[in-house]
Amino acid sequence: MDFRGKKYERGSNWSDPEVVELLQLWADESVQMELESCLRNQHVFNRIAEVLREKGIHRTGDQCREKIKKMKLEYRRIKDNNNKAARGGRTWKFYDAMDRVLTSRPSLAYSSLSSSMAQQVLQGTMVESYHHQFAASALPFGHSQHPELMEIKCEEVDSDERCLTPEPPPPMSYQQGSPDEHELERAFLDRAQNDSPISRVEIPIETSVSPSGFSEPNMASSSRIQSVGPRPGFSTLHRLRKKRKGQRVKDPLDDLLLKTLTSQRAMEERFLQMEERRLQRDLEVEERRMQLEQRRFELEREHEFRMFNVFAQMLSILKQSNGGSSSSVALPRGLDFGQALSDIAGFGGVDLQEVRAMHLGRPVSERRSNMYGFCNPGEFQKSPYLSARGNIANIFRGSTEEGYKAYHADKYDEDKNPNGIINFGTSENKLCFDLMSKRLTQSDMNLMEPPLLQYPDWKGHMFLREEVARFLTYYCKAPAPLKAENVIVLNGCGSLFSALATVLCDPGEAVLIATPFYGGVTQSVFLYGNVKLVYAYLDSKITGTNNRPFQLTVDKLEKALQDARAEGIAVKALILLNPQNPLGDIYSLSELRDYLDFAKRHELHVVVDEIYMLSVFDESATFHSVLGMDRLPDPLRTHVMWGISKDFAVSGIRFGTLYTENQDVANAVASLCYFHGVCGPVQHKIAQLLRDRDWINQVYLRANHARLKAAHTYVTDELKTLGVPFLNRNAGFFVWIDFRKYLRTGTFEEEMLLWRRFLDNKVLLSCGKAFECSEPGWFRIIFADKTHRLQLGMQRIRKVLEERECEILAEEKDQPCQSDQEGKADSTDEVIFVSRHQEPGCAGGSNLGDLIGLLQQQMRSSDWLQKNTAEQFAQEKPEIYDVFSKLVGK
Repeated sequence: MDFRGKKYERGSNWSDPEVVELLQLWADESVQMELESCLRNQHVFNRIAEVLREKGIHRTGDQCREKIKKMKLEYRRIKDNNNKAARGGRTWKFYDAMDRVLTSRPSLAYSSLSSSMAQQVLQGTMVESYHHQFAASALPFGHSQHPELMEIKCEEVDSDERCLTPEPPPPMSYQQGSPDEHELERAFLDRAQNDSPISRVEIPIETSVSPSGFSEPNMASSSRIQSVGPRPGFSTLHRLRKKRKGQRVKDPLDDLLLKTLTSQRAMEERFLQMEERRLQRDLEVEERRMQLEQRRFELEREHEFRMFNVFAQMLSILKQSNGGSSSSVALPRGLDFGQALSDIAGFGGVDLQEVRAMHLGRPVSERRSNMYGFCNPGEFQKSPYLSARGNIANIFRGSTEEGYKAYHADKYDEDKNPNGIINFGTSENKLCFDLMSKRLTQSDMNLMEPPLLQYPDWKGHMFLREEVARFLTYYCKAPAPLKAENVIVLNGCGSLFSALATVLCDPGEAVLIATPFYGGVTQSVFLYGNVKLVYAYLDSKITGTNNRPFQLTVDKLEKALQDARAEGIAVKALILLNPQNPLGDIYSLSELRDYLDFAKRHELHVVVDEIYMLSVFDESATFHSVLGMDRLPDPLRTHVMWGISKDFAVSGIRFGTLYTENQDVANAVASLCYFHGVCGPVQHKIAQLLRDRDWINQVYLRANHARLKAAHTYVTDELKTLGVPFLNRNAGFFVWIDFRKYLRTGTFEEEMLLWRRFLDNKVLLSCGKAFECSEPGWFRIIFADKTHRLQLGMQRIRKVLEERECEILAEEKDQPCQSDQEGKADSTDEVIFVSRHQEPGCAGGSNLGDLIGLLQQQMRSSDWLQKNTAEQFAQEKPEIYDVFSKLVGK
């Protein structure tokens, strides 16, 4: 049977002559009786399709059935509309033909059909070809009778076994409305209740075949009557079949169809809900974008206003001094506006931090007291069960330890504890668990050999040290291959700090470090070796020598070292964190060389912690390792640390490595590896991980950097929306934030109160005191976390800050003049801190030096001068520019 492909499946168009041929075949009385009597009528439409094919109309049985079905629906729709319409109705060219067939279906009397009507349907040789096609041997019903006596049977769908084929009974005729109708009905019902295989014997009835090849069906197919008297008319059998049809077992396809429709409806509803949520999110994002744009516009206007205010005060002072005061700087005659601002930008500003400290009633020396000590055990209650060192270790706990303990007691969980504490204080990368878990569970990681279960070389298994040397050579861009004998393996960089402090310093000696710094260093170097830290304090001021906040310079290191030696403290080493934690700064090669030269001059060991080496997530920033330098000033006193906990997001796997060319230091540290060793199976996994260079470069680092950058962008955008200053850096997992404007007074007590308020609102941050920051009000936030936790955590932070701001504004109503409070800075590329412009009543103490420094900071904090040149101002507002030029001339 040629179905001619999907082009001729359902939905193909029919021409009017084809529809007429189809209607003529379908309207045949024998065809109608067979369609009326059968539960499955596909074979009828297949024969219709074969007849049409003989006429040159290539259609399938499915197409014929679908076309008739559509025409029935169209007929009923038009008929219903015509019945409802008061005046006439629609017409259809096939309506009359369909109406004749559907309104006057023949009553199925078991008598021969008139052949004259069939002759009108099929003419000429068509009858012969159709009879030849449905010869007795090819009939689907299996009867070897003459085509004119062809029997049509119908199978019941609830029959458990195939019907028996009985002998054909003698021909008989039934009249509709026979007096035995009720008796036959009772017999059918009785047989239905007592169903058995014998009762299912089919009673074929002799029929006559029309010239079109369609026979009169036996409506009592699969009948369960063995012997009944005279048969009633065919209409009674038809009604009984409909009753039996209603009583049959429910088709499982109906349940499947119902479930499919229900699932489809549920999916559509779900899709609509998701679409609504997406639209809502789009609206929220757009609203937030508008708020951010508005906030940036307001900041720019405030910035512009401050610059003009400062410049106006400068002109006022210049006018009063008449160019004769030695403390002021006069503008030369004829100097234009742009050149004047350029010259002013070249001057360094005054130390506003010193002024701020004096306003607070505390000299800087008091604020920096206790800079070498950690804690005095005599101030705390001692335990009789502990030694002096044990009591020190017991009380050596700060805000970091307190917050960490609270977090583990009430940890946030999206399902189990949605109101728990969100940890933005612990520096962990929580973005790459999927990548690392998949890699660490691959087959090459699972190896168990005897050497891995035995005591190793205390420096680490040689296969791991060789792999670490190759890894550091590649990623540190070392000029020559690094040597495996210079590698020592311990269980974490904290253990390395403890071991190095113990072998490089005697008890009571000190190590120099710049603040703010990772607070864990204090505990690591002090608890074991009783080694102190000397702080080189960095601050947020922008001066002539500092071009960024918290910039480390050799001068600051020199000052801290000389102050410590003046107090009799022996400093033996310098610790550098690169990238810096918590600032995120990346030292340049020139800066690294300066720091190493400083250490060489004073014979100091240099311990360089590069644990965030591969966590520089922006292409604009470049990391330079000490191991990548062409020449080290003092290689025997230079020691480099690295670990996998940060760069590979596995802080739970304790592994750190030290590279030093000094074998005395290496052997001394190796002796302590007995207490800080790494187990053999873990060493094998780490070696396999570091060896897989293709996976690291092509898969892990690309995904990790993209995720870190997206999370950093989200947090910094939120801070910009809030108007909170911060350091915008591109390394590490943290952002250094300035919350000083939310402190009533610039004290560390106020800082701790704000920190506890965050903790009470179920978000853990790290305050500046934990990093030994010299300026109260700085906080560190970790952004390397999942999006839903970042969103919820920033909501909680926003709530605390808004409440705090309302409280401070309410208190400031009674204090209109506050010269000691610092204003908000622009959260652009750098953080610049400026004082609020002073009101006339409060500006009496201002001098030209203060204003020049303030103006310098303002100009560095934005690109306002590039956007607003003197020429542009002269063109837009010539009258104002003329007045200004006259003032400059005076």
